[in-house]
Formats: sequence, structure tokens, C-alpha cells
Amino acid sequence: MTASTLELALTYEHARIRELAGPAQHPAAAHPDRRHQTDWFYAIAAQHLAAAEDILLPRVRRLPDGDELVTRYVGNAKELERSLRFLKGRQYGDSRMQDLSSYEVWQSIDRLLARHELLETTCSQRLSEQLDDAEVNTLTEELLEAEEVAPTRAHPYSPHTGMAGRLAHRMWRMADSAWDSAEGRVIPTKYHVHPKRDSALSHYLYGTPLPGTEEDAK
Repeated sequence: MTASTLELALTYEHARIRELAGPAQHPAAAHPDRRHQTDWFYAIAAQHLAAAEDILLPRVRRLPDGDELVTRYVGNAKELERSLRFLKGRQYGDSRMQDLSSYEVWQSIDRLLARHELLETTCSQRLSEQLDDAEVNTLTEELLEAEEVAPTRAHPYSPHTGMAGRLAHRMWRMADSAWDSAEGRVIPTKYHVHPKRDSALSHYLYGTPLPGTEEDAK
């Protein structure tokens, strides 16, 4: 069976997060001139989690065992967000976070990321089975759009789902942007791809020719 656009997009997102985790996990990432590598990983992971909670989980909850899936997803997401907060705290010298070693923090992140990927893969497969292609494509586009305006920091103790969760994410996005600017924190812009932009991901998902190819030139 061919994977849906949602499954392809999430596979892409998981790979990008893992790709960013590599440099952030390297011992050299602790140096001030390499701090942006941790910032990139942290921001993309936080945005992905918030967007999935806003866009995917309301649809997941409608599945026969949706409430259980949502509960498991959010529980893991909160733990992952706490670990991301520990990572950022260690990076920026927060005295409350220095008791944990970098190895311990990353061991927790790796474990929770793996579980997150499994849960999200299950959710995307179940949704793709329940929805028609047009609905899946719309859901995929909404998810990628939501990532671009999601909070750039983890907020494990805020509401995660429902109207309260969406409002919290909007408020934190504004606050995060202000703090990012004040701290001079580097936030990536090239890893979240809007489906309507000329990106390799969007052309892959929607089957349109890449710019500059012979087919595109016709």
C-alpha cells in the first residue's frame, strides 16, 4: 500500500528532527559559537509537537480508540518537552539543570523521540485509513502550516489539547518570539516547508515537477 501524504510528511519531519539532533548532541555543541545547533533542534522539535497537538490530535480523538491514543501521545509529549527544557537549561547555564549530565539528558530525549515517532506513525496510519485522499492532503497541509507559527520553546506545564491548548500555543508563540529576539537566539526557517512553496518536500508529496527540470520547463 502506498503511503499517504500525511505519512510521508511525518516521516520527513522525523528525519529532519533526527538530523538536527546529531550536531546538537555533539560535545562541541556546548561551545558558545555552536549554541545555535541546539537552538535549531530544540525549536523544530517544540514546533512539531505543538502543531501536531493542534492539528492531528483533534482528528485522532474521533477514532474508535482515539482517547487512549491521545492520552498516550500527550503523556509522552510532556515528558519530551521536559527533557527539551533540561537540554536548553544546561546549554544556557541554568543552575537548576546542571545536576543532570548531557548523556542523561540525551538518553531521555532519544528514548522519548523514538516513542513519539512510533505513536505519531500509528496515528497517521489510522487517520489515513479513515479519511479520503483529499482530507488527508488537507490535514497534511494544515499540519505543515501550523508548524510555521507554533511556539519555538517547550511548555510542558501548559494545556496541550483542546481550545485551551490552541490558545496557549498562540500566546506562547508571541512570548517565545519576543524572547528569541531578546536573546539573539537563532531559529531555523528552512526546515518547515509550506506545502505551497517550491520545495522538494511539497513536490514529492503532491507529484508536481521540480523547478528547473525538463518537465517543469514544458
